[in-house]
Amino acid sequence: MRTTPTTTGRYVVTGARVLGREPTDLLLEDGVVAEVGPGLARGRAEVVDADGLVALPGLVDLHTHLREPGREDAETVETGTAAAALGGFTAVHAMANTDPVADTAGVVEQVWRLGREAGHCDVHPVGAVTVGLTGERLAELGAMAESAARVRVFSDDGACVSDAVLMRRALEYVKAFGGVVAQHAQEPRLTQGAQMNEGELSGVLGLAGWPAVAEEAIIARDVLLTAHVGSRLHVCHVSSAGSVEILRWAKSKGWNVTAEVTPHHLLLTDALATSYDPLFKVNPPLRTGEDVLALREALADGTIDAVATDHAPHSHEDKDCEWAAAAMGMLGLETALSVVQEAMVETGLLDWAGVADRMSSRPARIGLLDGHGHALEAGAPANLVLLDPAARRTIDPFALASRSRNTPYAGRELPGAVVATFLRGVPTVLDGKLQ
Repeated sequence: MRTTPTTTGRYVVTGARVLGREPTDLLLEDGVVAEVGPGLARGRAEVVDADGLVALPGLVDLHTHLREPGREDAETVETGTAAAALGGFTAVHAMANTDPVADTAGVVEQVWRLGREAGHCDVHPVGAVTVGLTGERLAELGAMAESAARVRVFSDDGACVSDAVLMRRALEYVKAFGGVVAQHAQEPRLTQGAQMNEGELSGVLGLAGWPAVAEEAIIARDVLLTAHVGSRLHVCHVSSAGSVEILRWAKSKGWNVTAEVTPHHLLLTDALATSYDPLFKVNPPLRTGEDVLALREALADGTIDAVATDHAPHSHEDKDCEWAAAAMGMLGLETALSVVQEAMVETGLLDWAGVADRMSSRPARIGLLDGHGHALEAGAPANLVLLDPAARRTIDPFALASRSRNTPYAGRELPGAVVATFLRGVPTVLDGKLQ
């Protein structure tokens, strides 16, 4: 990609294939897409040569762990949002399991302000459902919703809201302001000491099994509660074929239920646990090849609404140890689009318009983000990513922007590379480099 620098703050992106379609030009000015069409006048604009590049609306992540406050050794808002921009994201939702937990207006406003200061992408804090993520009493949901951060997504992610009465009360509370409860579906009594997907392989490896029914039972309960209350439920990191069937049934009823799948659950399987490499230890665990195929099909047909990274950075000390002691989680922001290209686009399950829908438009709607997820047309916010789909890159953990290195793709070649990311018409990434 070549640029012709100016100082006007206007950009003409030339030859971009919007959603993979025929090449066209986009004029970005005053934070919006001012014009779209071939042969746009360049005038005093900076020219961004996007020949051969696919243009998508800026990606939106519903599930990012930025770790700040409290675990700045693993990630900060600055480093996490830099990774997001390099991955093509213009907005992320920062999960609440920080230290202190984001269960008050004060903490969510702190995270929101840190995001504004970093400037790489918009940061929308997720508020905790319960105080301290303990599952005992509701957090200050109303105060967080009315804060400067305008929280609309609430989750105890990392822990399940396992108490049915408390989950019902949370669904009732957020209904008043159109919020959504994002559930980490894991029945804790079925997963005590669990280390990997329960099956023949867990027995062979001698690792305590994590049954898919622990996820499926909570999803079944919660879709029924959601229908009863008439509220909104979002299911985090769906991982099993059984969960897909429950979601498909709930949606056939017209209930207001949405769901996400992670890139790693679309590509990786529990067979990787045979290495005992903690890089592949994650919550929920990697499942079977049959589960992976069911998740891909569900994302393609819309049963699963969105791809969300569950970007979970961990320090060297927490990950580089024996399997049983290692923390659960994987990096995801900088590789998400490449993994989706491999798992969904190159298999013919989604085209680029479908990717834009699952990684931008639907996540923005679920999170109630007005300024993101719009089609790249005149008048829309100028949030976009330019991707080189023909590129191939080998993932080097030490070249990533994240403060942590726990990527499951280390040494693996993935397709596609983000060349540029624009946030409200201003490049946060250009020529593949952070601005």
